[in-house]
Amino acid sequence: MSTVRLSTTSYAVLGLVEQCQPATPYQLKQAAQVSIFHFWTIPHTQIYTECARLAEAGLLGEEREEGGRRRRVYRLAPAGLKELDAWRSSPEAELCELRDPGLLKLFCGADPAAVARRQLEQHEQRLALYEELAAGQEAMPTGVRLALESGMGHEREYVRFWTRVVES
Repeated sequence: MSTVRLSTTSYAVLGLVEQCQPATPYQLKQAAQVSIFHFWTIPHTQIYTECARLAEAGLLGEEREEGGRRRRVYRLAPAGLKELDAWRSSPEAELCELRDPGLLKLFCGADPAAVARRQLEQHEQRLALYEELAAGQEAMPTGVRLALESGMGHEREYVRFWTRVVES
């Protein structure tokens, strides 16, 4: 196993590289925007720095383009796959950290009806997006499908909660 300390973000980047390889950090950012950013945020700049850090640790292979902007292109190295597989096979997982600006506003005394109307609109839009994604994917990998189902469940609960706040 690697001696470099790996964070959940490290594993997210390794997983993105595995799915998109070969890929530049910009391509990974684009892939993340339509996939994992729906449930796991990473600052865009951190994707670039994490790729470089993982390559230095031998977990990603790195090539430089010959011409043009000489972008870095990454592939999952065997050591990176080993780390990713070890992480995936561990049943250990922390509970999610809930960071909801709407709930924070309620807690701090905002007008519940005003916050709820906007939150309801946003969560209905996100639920519709997730349902559209689910309908358009016949052969979706199991993990992607399960993550999407979880997202839909969360959005349905938010729609239920904010509807109740609007109506109270």
